[in-house]
Amino acid sequence: MRRVLFALALVAAGAGALAVGLPVLVGPGWSDEDLALVRSLSLDALPRTPADPSNRVADDPRAAELGRGLFFDTRFSSTGDVACATCHLPERQFQDDLPLARGVGRTDRRTMPIAGMAHSPFLFWDGRKDSLWAQALGPLESPVEHGGDRTRYAHLVAEHYAEHYEAIFGPLPDLDLLPAHAGPVAEPTATAAWDGMSEADREAVNVVFANIGKAIAAFERTIDPPETRFDAWVGSPEFPEPGLLTEHEVAGLRLFIGEGQCINCHNGPLLTDNHFHNTGIPAAPDLPEDRGREAGARLVREDPFNCLGPYSDADPSECTELRFMAPASHEMLRAFKTPSLRGVAGRPPYMHAGQIGTLADVIGHYAAAPHAPEGHSELRPVDLNEAERAQLEAFLRALDEPTGVQTELRQVTRTRAEQAPSPIDP
Repeated sequence: MRRVLFALALVAAGAGALAVGLPVLVGPGWSDEDLALVRSLSLDALPRTPADPSNRVADDPRAAELGRGLFFDTRFSSTGDVACATCHLPERQFQDDLPLARGVGRTDRRTMPIAGMAHSPFLFWDGRKDSLWAQALGPLESPVEHGGDRTRYAHLVAEHYAEHYEAIFGPLPDLDLLPAHAGPVAEPTATAAWDGMSEADREAVNVVFANIGKAIAAFERTIDPPETRFDAWVGSPEFPEPGLLTEHEVAGLRLFIGEGQCINCHNGPLLTDNHFHNTGIPAAPDLPEDRGREAGARLVREDPFNCLGPYSDADPSECTELRFMAPASHEMLRAFKTPSLRGVAGRPPYMHAGQIGTLADVIGHYAAAPHAPEGHSELRPVDLNEAERAQLEAFLRALDEPTGVQTELRQVTRTRAEQAPSPIDP
């Protein structure tokens, strides 16, 4: 049934429009290596979500349900109107379409989608967190995202989620005598209150704070990318000939895995190598200096909520990625995480601060390979004519969820994220 819907969506979306006036570069000649490479990009090749030894409740359905309640709860912010879902909108691929994310203030980077990120060893554009649960904690204390503090969040859990929290994590600490607002945050009053607390009270609150992140991560692990026309085509009887993909989309795929060199970084079923690269992206005007992975590699080692930290459930031997991570170096300057290309056409603008507005301009940037504003770009110029650039863009658009079958696909791939509101009292 879904294959039929994909075919109908292709017609309804007018996917052949890019074919007008362009030469056709598709036909026989796929090698066994090419076909294996193409199949490796399909969702069918995505392995099971890897275990997270640092989060013992990562795959506990009760934790996922609690995490879903927390994810959509705007009370977990200083203004009472910002939740995780404010920037990570389920109907928009769990991102927000803005060049720079907006919480209680404006951030300095673009919101990254969440789908499939449980497969990533490091999170954020600079990789400054090494798990989904540690990543969830950062925005909660950011003065421009949620803008809150640790004791405030602990009090909210005790007031609205105590039964569900204690069923998963055990008894909450006694919070009655703790300040309403305290934490190691930018707000001076909250910081002073935190410094005035006993070490035992700070530790008890830190455990609750870490568990908030672990519950949110359990929910986020259920969010998978939807199937696209590309995936349907790879699994169809006509593969590798045009069918659910147009001739020009298939020609763009050939460029993607070949002359265009996109596959070098955008590989695997999520179309990302999950590494960090300096690709010469210009700095966004009027923003502070962003050193990318050079700063992120240092921050993730210093993070008390990392895999080796006191709030991790992992044995140190299980923290392989962090233990063997390359130390921060100048070679990492302005290197940013490779984003997934799944759904890429539906979420402009592009790059870590929304510096590039269209897919065509992104392709133009990578073809031209300009010098990096700082550090050293890894790109080399690629000679693509106008027709080839249009074909490459056509393939990238085939990586989107087709218009006309969104409801059907959400029922298959986003059920847990978009069902009726959580039974947990928000």
